[in-house]
Amino acid sequence: MQKSKGDGMKIEKANLFLVKVALKHPFRTSFGVTKEREILLIRLESEGKSGWGECVAEHGPWYSGETIASCKYIISEYITPWIKKEELEHPTDYQLLVSQIKGNQMAKACVEDAVWDLYGRLNDLSLKNLIGGSKESIPSGISLGIQKNIDILLEKIKTAVEQNYQRIKIKIEPGWDVEIIKQIRDVFPDILLMVDANSAYRFKDKDIFLELDKYDLMMIEQPLQYYDILDHAKLQKEISTPICLDESIKSVDDARVAIEADACKIVNVKPARVGGITETLKIHELAKTLKTPLWCGGMLETGVGRAKNVAVASLSTFSLPNDISESARYYTDYIVDPIFKLNSDGTIDVPGDSPGIGVKINVEKIEELASEKISL
Repeated sequence: MQKSKGDGMKIEKANLFLVKVALKHPFRTSFGVTKEREILLIRLESEGKSGWGECVAEHGPWYSGETIASCKYIISEYITPWIKKEELEHPTDYQLLVSQIKGNQMAKACVEDAVWDLYGRLNDLSLKNLIGGSKESIPSGISLGIQKNIDILLEKIKTAVEQNYQRIKIKIEPGWDVEIIKQIRDVFPDILLMVDANSAYRFKDKDIFLELDKYDLMMIEQPLQYYDILDHAKLQKEISTPICLDESIKSVDDARVAIEADACKIVNVKPARVGGITETLKIHELAKTLKTPLWCGGMLETGVGRAKNVAVASLSTFSLPNDISESARYYTDYIVDPIFKLNSDGTIDVPGDSPGIGVKINVEKIEELASEKISL
């Protein structure tokens, strides 16, 4: 991880923008259906430069205990006033500054993303180079939500395969699991396939996973409740398919406990879920030590959050296809330039030389979409 020499960074101005962006297609998981994203963006300014961060919390506390409203409050009342009083020598200093705030990982990550972006732009360094990323492009996977019927799902898989996505992830829930995967394997016997339960099952449902174990899956993501490290460990002993944890991992300490308890063999790292890039780098170092493969998950981010995820996925331990698909799959309103496109080999290029997160922010489009703008 590169540290640049120079004076400390002083935050001079901060603004929050609340924008709504419609999805091209509804996205259904075991939590519910998402038709549009209400997104909180932050802009930090210093020395004529701006850094941007995106909050991935949802309107309701479905994926995590955080919401857009709670994040807006924490950022406005605590984080931003604190960082405006300090000079940050490096973005990694931010984590200690906000360490008194318990939890609220997504709120912390939103601001930290902007700190990293601003620092990179002030020092003419890309986020990829700042954090020690090593890849020029990253393998892209696709996540397909729960559909109205199997025929629609099979058609979406066919399209994804034709686009050369390197891995297909299927959302499952009780009643939409074993038979669905069986039918997928009948049509697509050789694709890299995984399932994601988003905590929809309990250990008493283990027979479902014993059945899924027959279908040569890359992994089963978050089958049980986020707090069930013990039950995940029990389940992993009974199936050969690797368990991957998502919602269970909110810090490097969570990752260490889960891996050493054999509750998982793979970790999905969502930087916003673990509190930001600095904590992600700690998980990266842990994964190198314990030889645990990582991949970067997604939360239907716009181009701001997607750019950060692409840079993170360029780290060496992120060795499996990521839930980072091309921008055009989700949205028609783009707030960054260039947008992320899928290459013919199923990869996405990493902005390696442009400063910060490597994309130009379309401030006019953000202003147009914003239902609320707050000066902090």
